Amino acid sequence: MARAVGDLLAEFDAELEDEVSIPPSWNVAPTDAVPIVLERLVEDGPDARQVRQLHVARWGLVPSWAKDPGIGSKMINARSESVLEKPAFRKAVKSRRCAVPADGYYEWKQGPGKSKQPYYVHPGAGTGLAFAGLYEWWRDPSVPAGEPGQWLLSTSILTADTPPPGSESTVFGKLTELHDRVPLPMDRDTMQAWLDPQADDAAALVDMVRSGVKDVAADWHVESVGKEVGNVRNNGPELIRPVEALF
Repeated sequence: MARAVGDLLAEFDAELEDEVSIPPSWNVAPTDAVPIVLERLVEDGPDARQVRQLHVARWGLVPSWAKDPGIGSKMINARSESVLEKPAFRKAVKSRRCAVPADGYYEWKQGPGKSKQPYYVHPGAGTGLAFAGLYEWWRDPSVPAGEPGQWLLSTSILTADTPPPGSESTVFGKLTELHDRVPLPMDRDTMQAWLDPQADDAAALVDMVRSGVKDVAADWHVESVGKEVGNVRNNGPELIRPVEALF
């Protein structure tokens, strides 16, 4: 994700509650900081208004009941088929839904023996992505009330089977060769409904996101890239440069 804060605010018509810094990254790893877009009801005199905000969250959802944030590294994704039942996600999907902006994502294809080939999956025409996500606040009991770092904001991305039902797109044929899951992207209308904090039919929202993936992802490109992306210490635009596949 290499878009500047100002660009994200303009793209998502969002505002800031607090100043944030989002360094560009071409190799985001679990527990890294990522931007999220959410909507909240904010008191405005006697009434409340709905505002869209840009925040920075840790990738890997930490449930409010967790004893420590370490569990988050296992919660980077939430399976859309079971998100309404899983203890870690079922409260968040009802009232703490967000969009996770991205430029693309990586998948690996298994080759002969131990060989693997990474691929960069991204939309065409230089447009960005907005994945359906969840967010959660976790209170650190070791930090005194009111002190910086008392609250940790974290996020998870919804996924579904690859390919989704009813999809005949060539891109999903390629994705199926790489992985049996796909992160769920949203178009503008879907995102508007997904972010609404007053929407109370979580099951219908999940179904809506799942049913729309085949259209949103129709123009995705799947390009082989260098194996340097496998090391999180490597981070630069050269990581998404297409190369000839190893196999």
